[in-house]
Amino acid sequence: MKKVLFSAFTSLVMATMAASANEITIIDQKSPDFILGKQTHINMKFVPDDAPDMWLKAGVRIQGTFENEQIDYRGAKENTDLTDAYLRRVRFEVAAGFGKHASFVMDVRNDKSNYGIQNTEGNFNVGDAYVKIKKPHGTSLINYKLYRAKIDVSRTETVKSARVIAYDRPYVADAAAQYISFNRRGTNAQVYGDWKKKIHYQIAAGDSSSPDKIIDASGGKASTVTLTEQSYFVGGKVRVSPFDGWEETKRTETYFGKGKHFSVGASYWIIPKLKGSTSAGGSFDLSRELQNYEISAHYNGLFLQAEYFDFAGVVEDWKATTDVTTGSSTGYYVTGEYVFVDLGYIAPFARYESWERFDSETKDYQVKSAIAGINWYLRGNTTKVGMYYQKDSYGVDTGNKGVERVRLVSQWFF
Repeated sequence: MKKVLFSAFTSLVMATMAASANEITIIDQKSPDFILGKQTHINMKFVPDDAPDMWLKAGVRIQGTFENEQIDYRGAKENTDLTDAYLRRVRFEVAAGFGKHASFVMDVRNDKSNYGIQNTEGNFNVGDAYVKIKKPHGTSLINYKLYRAKIDVSRTETVKSARVIAYDRPYVADAAAQYISFNRRGTNAQVYGDWKKKIHYQIAAGDSSSPDKIIDASGGKASTVTLTEQSYFVGGKVRVSPFDGWEETKRTETYFGKGKHFSVGASYWIIPKLKGSTSAGGSFDLSRELQNYEISAHYNGLFLQAEYFDFAGVVEDWKATTDVTTGSSTGYYVTGEYVFVDLGYIAPFARYESWERFDSETKDYQVKSAIAGINWYLRGNTTKVGMYYQKDSYGVDTGNKGVERVRLVSQWFF
């Protein structure tokens, strides 16, 4: 009898443990089999036995960089040669599901830790911190996000940094990320959705860009900006996948040689009013606008992406002692990657960028950048290493210099 009871108890315990184990997930079962196994999802998911509609996700992301940077100042001052090692991104991520429709997502980050000659540690701060209300009306056409959630000013800026090809995004895209709303996620409210994955949209309004991030055409900041009037930003984006079977189902730059998609999109964002003065004695009354156009496609191992940016209300020089001069700025980049599945998911890539930081007939505010490199997806984006060479050229009025970098990079997350 004791043996029967012990056997029944053991079976019950084992069954309970197995059931509980099934409620903790991390492996992406749709992932290819890489050298180190299947890719993980971003964050481990825990589902309680007594409330299956509720859940908790937690995870980490770390990106390391070993770099050599050589700067040619073209005779203006002594050239520099810096060998550096730093943590490009260090993040702890957590998410919680409150029920069938509502969830909360946030992360705490310390990016570029030990960066540069100063070996700067940086500070931890909050990145994402938003409530998502998904399909409250029973359709994917209408969803909501509240608080610190990204607005879609750029495809590469919207893709999670764990899924981008090169850890440092194009300069023109990074400028767009700060131009309308702080780090493209100042506190906001947005409505978004899709129709059969063929048409996607986002409409948002919220907190405008930070004064500390309002840079001029040469990349300089006003030592002090005093804002007297500031409006919310407003705007939106539409993306279309016009061909059947080529719908974009996930925002990523890494497809690992699987499937196909084609998508085009356009957005318009505006801050109707930014008014104030600077410590140099200048005054400004700006209306900042950003237009973004994107196109992306992949077919099996080949991925291509391009974006064009048009800025209005750009400040030429914050050091002006009278009213600041404003104008326009335009730029674009093109990037591509090919994944050799049969060679262990080795993937060469390249990117070219051209950005006119201020459209002027008499001055040279141009920035050009070219990157060529190779990534090795050892376990998809969960574990990958890469190496690339980058060459930048700055115009006379944006620094008058040439910069060359060689980087060895790695990423780990779960």
